[in-house]
Amino acid sequence: MARYEKATQPTMYFIGVTTGKSSIMKVFPKWSKELGLGAVIKGIDFKPHSPAEAYREAVTFIKEDPLSLGALVTTHKIDLFRTCRDLFDYVDPYAEQLGEVSSISKKDGKLCAHAKDPISSGLALRKFVPENFWGQYGGDVMLMGAGGSTLAMSIYFAKVCKGGNVPGKIYITNRSEPRLSSAKEILKGLNPEVSFEFCYNPKPEDNDATLKSLKPHSLIVNATGLGKDAPGSPLTDNAEFPKDSLVWEINYRGDLIFARQAKAQQEEKNLHVEMGWDYFIYGWTQVIEEVFHITIDAKKIERLSELAGQD
Repeated sequence: MARYEKATQPTMYFIGVTTGKSSIMKVFPKWSKELGLGAVIKGIDFKPHSPAEAYREAVTFIKEDPLSLGALVTTHKIDLFRTCRDLFDYVDPYAEQLGEVSSISKKDGKLCAHAKDPISSGLALRKFVPENFWGQYGGDVMLMGAGGSTLAMSIYFAKVCKGGNVPGKIYITNRSEPRLSSAKEILKGLNPEVSFEFCYNPKPEDNDATLKSLKPHSLIVNATGLGKDAPGSPLTDNAEFPKDSLVWEINYRGDLIFARQAKAQQEEKNLHVEMGWDYFIYGWTQVIEEVFHITIDAKKIERLSELAGQD
């Protein structure tokens, strides 16, 4: 455990790729004070798809160190869970279903794994997707990337879309086949009313083609990590967005080329372009609730968002 030093005060970790660039490193001290946590945050950076022993070393350290209370995991959610499954004493149903962990916490001496994205992505989606949007217009959903965020959103849609308020089709695209096959297996049979199509799109031009096939009044989401964890966009500059659609860049920092591509067509195509700020807020507050065993109500979330926006 040479890489990790024992915590000397209550500590929450952020396991990601470039955690030092995240707003949370400046925001968390304000939140800790506002919520009375008396805690600090530390980042742990790994390259995507790091070796199993690297993930296991970090999780074992958190498990064994008394003042290391837990962590939020991003980017590595699937790989970390797969390589550290045996280290967790409790795994919540979403984590089991998705095969990923976004929240590491401790309770009654047990190390707990939770997958919070179906909840946090649902909260964020409800803020900008109009009520009965699918029932009224019958548009499609295109989720680019077959990682944890897309799986979580797919589970959310499968849970809430019923009674006619169902997208025409949910397209999940990915540039590698194994993760696409895994997503297909995880989402099989969740809701017979919701139709999924899995698209192996190794090049941005392939995503352009899928995008062009969508109906008006669709939802297009960049859940690839491109634009934050790595530069670029899953689309080319020649991509054509469907009219009257919702476009969600779930990142809030980075080069955000995907968002710029959508905004270039915003007026002509009557697009609503949503950034990832609310997703960021909901994602963190959901995990903080687990790590510190508190409840954060809607009014307090507004206050935390206000504090975060001051940077």
